[in-house]
Amino acid sequence: MTAFSWRVTGTTPEHVRTVLMAHGVTRTYLKRVKFHGGIVTLDGQPVRVIAMAKPGQTVGLELPPEAPNTHVATSYGALDVLYEDDHFLVVNKPAKMASVPSHLYPDDTLANRVKGHLTKIQAPSTVTHIVTRLDRETSGAVLFAKHHFAHSILDKQMKQGLLDKRYIAVAQGRVTANHRLIDLPIGRAGDSFIKRQVRPDGRAAQTEIWVRSRSRSASLLAVKLHTGRTHQIRVHCQAVGHPLVGDWLYGQQTNPWIHRQALHCARLRFYQPFLDQWITCYAPLPADMAAVITQEGLSSH
Repeated sequence: MTAFSWRVTGTTPEHVRTVLMAHGVTRTYLKRVKFHGGIVTLDGQPVRVIAMAKPGQTVGLELPPEAPNTHVATSYGALDVLYEDDHFLVVNKPAKMASVPSHLYPDDTLANRVKGHLTKIQAPSTVTHIVTRLDRETSGAVLFAKHHFAHSILDKQMKQGLLDKRYIAVAQGRVTANHRLIDLPIGRAGDSFIKRQVRPDGRAAQTEIWVRSRSRSASLLAVKLHTGRTHQIRVHCQAVGHPLVGDWLYGQQTNPWIHRQALHCARLRFYQPFLDQWITCYAPLPADMAAVITQEGLSSH
C-alpha cells in the first residue's frame, strides 16, 4: 500500500484535514480515502480527519487500494519513457497511436502499453491514470499518474494553469504576427461527432503562438496551450486561416513529407510535490516532423 507522511509545522494545533489539504489532498479524495479503505494516522495511530494535530506530530496517509481495470487490455509493446518515479510517468507517444482504448483501437493504445509497463515493474497499481491526452496522429509527451492521489494533484495543477505543455507545429501559409494569443471559444461542429469548430456558444479556449520561422508556403510555430479543448490547436489555426500542414480534418492532406497533422508535444512541465521540484520533459522531434520542417525551408535559426 502506498503511504505518505508529513510533519506538522507552525506554532498552533490544526485539524488533520487541514494538514492533508495543505499537501494536495482534496476534499473529494478524502471521501475516497474514507469510503474505500484508506487510512489517516497521527503519529502512527488511525484518527479521523477532524482530530487536532500539534506542531511536531506526524500526519500519515495510506492510500486506498485501486481495483484493477479489467476493461483495459495489457499490452507489452514498446514504450518510450521520458521520465518516471514512484508517482508519475511521462512517455513519448508516437503518431498513429491512440492515447486510450476505444471500439476502433481496443488493445494497443498508449494506455494499454502503460498498463503493461506497470505490470512488468510490479507497480502497486496497474490502473492507468492518463492526465494529458494527444490526438491519435499527434506525437509527443503524455503524462500519467501512478495512483489516484497523484492524479488528483495533477488535475488541480491543470485547473490552476501550472501544468505547462508546449508544442511544435507547422502551419500552412505565412503567419504574419510574430506572437499572438488566439482566444476563441470551441464547441462541437453540428455536422460531425468528431470535428470541432469556433462557435460563440463554445467553451473558452486560449492558444498562444510564436512564429519561429517562415517560408513562402508555411510557418514553424511554437505553441502553448492555456486550455485543453479537443483539437484546440488544430481548430484555432484553421480559424485564423492557417490550418496545420497535413491536417486532413481541418485542412488538406497534401504534403508529401508528412501524412498527419504536423503537430508534436515537445515539452511538458509539472510540479512534483513529493520531491518538491519542477519536472521538465522533452520529447525528441520525430522524423516526419523534422522532414517537413527541412523540406519546407523552416529550419529554425
